[in-house]
Amino acid sequence: MELNMAIAETLNPSIAGGKNTPRPVVSAVPAYSGAGMDALRAWVDEIAALTKPARIHWVDGSRAENETLLRGMVDEGRLIKLNPEWRPGSYLARSHPGDVARTEGRTFIASEREEDAGPTNNWAEPTAMRAELEGVFDGSMRGRTMYVVPFSMGAVGGPLSHIGVQLTDSAYAVVSMSIMTRVGKDVTKLIAEGADWVRTVHSVGAPLAPGEQDVPWPCSDTKYVVHFPETLEVFSYGSGYGGNAILAKKCFALRIASVIGRDQGWLAEHMLLIRVIDPKGKAYHVAAAFPSACGKTNLAMLRPTIPGWHVETLGDDIAWIRPGEDGRLWAINPEAGFFGVAPGTGESTNVTAIETLWGNTIFTNVALRPDGDVWWEGLTDEIPANLTDWQGNPWTPQSGTPAAHPNSRFTVAAAQCPQIAEDWDAPQGVPLDVILFGGRRATNVPLVVEATDWAHGVFLGSTISSERTAAAEGTLGELRRDPFAMLPFCGYNMADYFGHWLTVGGKLRHDLAPRIFQVNWFRRGADGRFLWPGFGDNSRVIDWIIRRISGEVESIESPIGRLPNTADLNLEGIEVPQADLDELFSIDPTSWLHEADLTEEFYATFDGKVPAALQAELASLRYRLTAAQAAATN
Repeated sequence: MELNMAIAETLNPSIAGGKNTPRPVVSAVPAYSGAGMDALRAWVDEIAALTKPARIHWVDGSRAENETLLRGMVDEGRLIKLNPEWRPGSYLARSHPGDVARTEGRTFIASEREEDAGPTNNWAEPTAMRAELEGVFDGSMRGRTMYVVPFSMGAVGGPLSHIGVQLTDSAYAVVSMSIMTRVGKDVTKLIAEGADWVRTVHSVGAPLAPGEQDVPWPCSDTKYVVHFPETLEVFSYGSGYGGNAILAKKCFALRIASVIGRDQGWLAEHMLLIRVIDPKGKAYHVAAAFPSACGKTNLAMLRPTIPGWHVETLGDDIAWIRPGEDGRLWAINPEAGFFGVAPGTGESTNVTAIETLWGNTIFTNVALRPDGDVWWEGLTDEIPANLTDWQGNPWTPQSGTPAAHPNSRFTVAAAQCPQIAEDWDAPQGVPLDVILFGGRRATNVPLVVEATDWAHGVFLGSTISSERTAAAEGTLGELRRDPFAMLPFCGYNMADYFGHWLTVGGKLRHDLAPRIFQVNWFRRGADGRFLWPGFGDNSRVIDWIIRRISGEVESIESPIGRLPNTADLNLEGIEVPQADLDELFSIDPTSWLHEADLTEEFYATFDGKVPAALQAELASLRYRLTAAQAAATN
């Protein structure tokens, strides 16, 4: 798509990519000077010489530019403009059926040493991988526009923020980045002034020959998502899907940022961030790590069922957490938007999310209603008639396939959330009071357990797991490990990551460090039903946690940590039988000893690199469980 061509200039012939390659046409480059700007322009020239785009557009982040991009994609058949009566300023994208999710099997950490990537990452030798990437990127943008997207994670210039530049040949990626990050000339100015920045390159891998007809969703069967932690670079090839194309998100904000955090002494985490306000008006800040399908978005937008309590959303997916000079941990949400899973999001499960999506939203791979609005499974109880499914085919409940793809998405500005905190993007962040870890466990793990200290809390985080499938619930041997909910997103060896958590905790004031808890909304009874109502009633667990850290209630010691006295839970207005409460907090030493064996097996995959402090926690757990087992048999 050509933008601002009236003020275009041609590139230096040295980057033309060969005498037979036409020189790309470039929109006006920001008129900043300095060594930083020289380095940025040289890098753009270098990537352009490799990828050979027809045009280069420097993104300024303006509303007019964004609207031009959106109109162009509608005209080209890449987006469907939704009915403005129902969903103003919103669009539907339909991806290629083979490009619908993160390509974790083709995601690599190209660290200098294989051991630095660790057993949970796909490692690639960096020199060999660069040669592979040079081969696939050579001419990959031919016939297309290369967009230069300067972006900031966190408020531009903020003390906890970091910046980067993405080069991409996808207008869909550009408009998505404009929602998910702070894009514009202010970032370019920081680079010109010498600020450090992360380099990211993305191509859909579908060059166009002269006169060749394009397709609505270009992509390639060959895919790469490669991270170079030593040089802070990301290269993504072959996919237009948001998780592979919005490189500021998982690639930068977690994999690369986790490496930066390791080196600089802070944490980049797959965590939501909320402010909980009690009936007296006192605010507490909670960060929580949950694997997928464990209620993360619902908690980020929690509407408490307890009168007088209120929750404000600060972030739904990522938190950057730094020790402050005051001995506390301070956190920001580095993103500017939500990239959420649509199916299962409805008025009965997350009314706040539904209200957020009133307009100005890009939907991907959901169903289209005849009236020009969208629908997905879980949005409403009643299924609209005459839907068009995510692949553009007529759909009815008898079709035998989902109307919306199970990983269909919405991309929307965080500022539209009705529960967003007024200071959600404050540069200094918020001080953390509580850290939660949770998985989806039908057995063993109680509704809530408090860690005895920081090292025990890190141990709990390192053992997060979920039953693999609904059919396997209750089968302890089939657990999907996801420590700290970071298994796919940690940019270095997770055993070293556990150690980094211990190091960060050691720098905090003991009385000001966040208290750590593990929660599990999904425990089932012997009859298979959920023992806890969940959703808004999870605020009752938060209520106990807040009263616990405030010193208002005592806890009960157990072999796995500190548990509530069930009488201290605020259950006013709901019916939870005492038998269910007893089962929610029951600890079976025999089952837990088997759980300890599984943890030992998991730790063993790290070839002796798991910190001694966590091995000691595991040994202590076994000792307490063995003592409890002996007491139970006497």
